[in-house]
Amino acid sequence: MTTQAGSAAVDETADGQKIVPGPRGVPLLGNLPEFGKDPLAFFERLRDRGDFVSWRFGPGPAALFIAHPENIGELLTEVERTFETADLGVAFRTLLGNGVVVAKGADWRRKRSLVQPSVRPKQVRSYAATMAECAIALADRWGDGERVDLKKEMAALTQLIAVRTIFGVDTAADAEAIGRAMDVAQKEIGAEFSGIGALLPDWVPTPGRARIRRATAVIDAEVGRVVDRHRDGDTERPDLLSRLLAARDETGAHLSDQEIRDETVTLYIGGHETTSSTLVWAWQLLSHNPRVRDALAEELDRVLGDREPGFDDYALLPYTQAVVKETLRLYPTIWLITGIAREGATLGGMEIPAGTRVWSSQWATHRDGRWFGEPEEFRPERWCGGEGAPADEIPEYAWFPFGGGPRVCLGTRFAMVEAVLILAVLARRFRLDLDLGPGEIGPVPSLTLQPDREVLATVRARP
Repeated sequence: MTTQAGSAAVDETADGQKIVPGPRGVPLLGNLPEFGKDPLAFFERLRDRGDFVSWRFGPGPAALFIAHPENIGELLTEVERTFETADLGVAFRTLLGNGVVVAKGADWRRKRSLVQPSVRPKQVRSYAATMAECAIALADRWGDGERVDLKKEMAALTQLIAVRTIFGVDTAADAEAIGRAMDVAQKEIGAEFSGIGALLPDWVPTPGRARIRRATAVIDAEVGRVVDRHRDGDTERPDLLSRLLAARDETGAHLSDQEIRDETVTLYIGGHETTSSTLVWAWQLLSHNPRVRDALAEELDRVLGDREPGFDDYALLPYTQAVVKETLRLYPTIWLITGIAREGATLGGMEIPAGTRVWSSQWATHRDGRWFGEPEEFRPERWCGGEGAPADEIPEYAWFPFGGGPRVCLGTRFAMVEAVLILAVLARRFRLDLDLGPGEIGPVPSLTLQPDREVLATVRARP
């Protein structure tokens, strides 16, 4: 059923849910200025209006925001059938090229089939030793009473792990050059996506687009150099790049040089950027929640004693896993999803016109009091039910930091194991006391959700 309410169409789902109008926008730009000012707060305001909210991202047709896990699940599981992935802008494409995150249709299916074997559980097991070794080396360098910048420390650690596991090299210059370029690229993607650049055609030159091209050129040069080194050496090494170079599709064809570049950059972001920011948020939350920090220490002491963790300990550390899951609930690294409706698309039994851009936000849904009691509270216990199930009644797709459906993040297992092992190594030896209060570090929604400033902490050795 469709009626008119002012300038917004009001439709009903099969169970009587309605599309309600969002905040009034401005001519031509719609709600883009309000969205660009604070995307996270904007999505929360849309969520509070209803589960289906109409809004305008620029001058085009009305977009649709959805907040209910049931409908989010429909969007995620119907991608590649009745919904397609949306273009996230020229800055995003400049960095990621046409990798598995961006590709569509048959091209996406081919690339996924070639990349997926590199990050299956068996392969992640082989990377776990590198993850732990790098974390142990950092722990050996820290001293009691030392002040550290957690953003820099976690970024350097996860960069090193990424460079070793993906590229199979251990040269500081590789990590530093790629890391600096990634920082620039991430900032420019966030700035373009939430600003007027989101409405500009690809051919319009802007200073931000020039900066991301320069940053991408650095990344391309580093990746190209490492790929050439691999091709001149032993392709049986256990790193991700060697596996990608050896992969063949059903026709027997290898990934092209451009495809290798696109997939290694995608895997680097998944293995470095996401885990780095998750760990910084985790340390902040632990610093301001002594009860949780003590419970984490108790599990690590009980399970590990005086030894360092390995891959098999991942399953033996459910509370440590819960700390990571709860961190990802409150500070999801990927903070929005968006798709374009195709002919025949429906949500909740309601027809969605072809071409409608549908949005949802992990940030808004993860903090919805309907699905999470005391949603602003850091409470890992909500994930500590029997056999790995949540203790609370949490609907499927109320928590979706890695997306879901056929395009779920391929690096989910890698990222979870990495975060748990790093946390286990460092929290077994130390507690970190942050200098700032819990409300003084804000999130910046760029390519990933990053702290808005340096995060200084004092290292305290555990007795």
